[in-house]
Amino acid sequence: MTSAPSPAGQLAALLPDLSPLRSSADFRLLWIQGLVTYFGSFMALIALPLQIKELTGSPLAVGAMGAVELVPLVVFGLYGGALADSADRRKVILGTEAGLGLLALVLLVNAALPDPMLWPLYLVAGGVSALSGLQRPALDSLMARIVPHEQQTAAATLNSLRWQFGAITGPAVAGLVVAYAGHATAYTVTVVTFAVSVLLCLRLAPAPPAQDNGKPSLRGIAEGARYAWSRPVLLGTYAVDLAAMFFAFPNTIFPFLADELDADWSLGLMYAAGSVGSLVLGLTSGWTSRVRRHGLFVVFGAAAWGLAIAAAGWFTDVWLVLVCLAVAGAGDMLSGLGRSTIWNQTIPEELRGRLAGIEVLSYGVGPQLGQVRAGAMAGWTGTRSAIWGGGVACLASVALLTAALPKLLTYDSETDEDAVRRREAGEASPSGV
Repeated sequence: MTSAPSPAGQLAALLPDLSPLRSSADFRLLWIQGLVTYFGSFMALIALPLQIKELTGSPLAVGAMGAVELVPLVVFGLYGGALADSADRRKVILGTEAGLGLLALVLLVNAALPDPMLWPLYLVAGGVSALSGLQRPALDSLMARIVPHEQQTAAATLNSLRWQFGAITGPAVAGLVVAYAGHATAYTVTVVTFAVSVLLCLRLAPAPPAQDNGKPSLRGIAEGARYAWSRPVLLGTYAVDLAAMFFAFPNTIFPFLADELDADWSLGLMYAAGSVGSLVLGLTSGWTSRVRRHGLFVVFGAAAWGLAIAAAGWFTDVWLVLVCLAVAGAGDMLSGLGRSTIWNQTIPEELRGRLAGIEVLSYGVGPQLGQVRAGAMAGWTGTRSAIWGGGVACLASVALLTAALPKLLTYDSETDEDAVRRREAGEASPSGV
């Protein structure tokens, strides 16, 4: 007869699984690099829309950032996926990281002018979108190579925790820095963090393609798209995330929500609240490594996101709004863990780059379109209705997509054909219940 686990044992079972940091030197390097660069990136992410708001006073002008970023993200995201399958992924990551640092330098120079110009802000926003589209497939597809297959959920959790740290500290510090030291100081921090990031990326091991796929081509991109289209589970992960972000991503109009609630002091907290919720889930995520029904994560996480965003738009008490945004962040992280695990458990190595390019579109295009939707709807119907209406639409779309793609709900890493095929090819499947 076995004894019940002690309270200490129960607590330990909830803590994040750190095994990927112990088992992979390259994962440790990328984790630290991301920790540094995310902090700087979020400084710029907050300073940039605030600067556009100050220069124009228009929610539509702020939301237009999404339109500017959309086409580069689509084009370079797809190309970056093909590039990741045909080039050394280390070189792709290093080159794009250096380019992002140069764009941050442009923001710094413009902010230092006596009269900062508006057009460079949109130009840099488009350039960042293009370089991010090139980089993300290489980064994402590298995870399956440098982290053991059975540790993919743990790696996704650690990557999310790293991102959440930047998302919490970056906006909170950026709000103070911009208010008391100006935009130029915030952009200076961003430039420094990218310089450190490049130095860390130089220490990564080479990551040549698994096989000779030739040069990136439309035919190669189409091959990846056909594979994704033939897999209902993958389609479900892409579609649910795209719908959730399109309908319920109100971050771009947070400055106007803070004004409407007569709580300008809360702007940094609004940007950070979602990450606080994600962080809480991540710090108690040990149980996720023992689950194999990751499609449930995707669906329930996206539904929780939509419901919480709807509530955030409905309430008028700023503290209730912040709580709702934190709950939304936890739901988004749960959905993200499910997506990342399914992708890395089921996609063949020779297609990982191109499928990662499609993944960039699913979680990148949605927020960009969501910014445009939120900004336009806020200008027409008001800020709060743009938020709660988007949350309701998110809930409805998740329900419809789940009904249309039922295999997403029934996904099981022990029985799914693609997951089994990866395991039979020599990749261990995660244990769980």
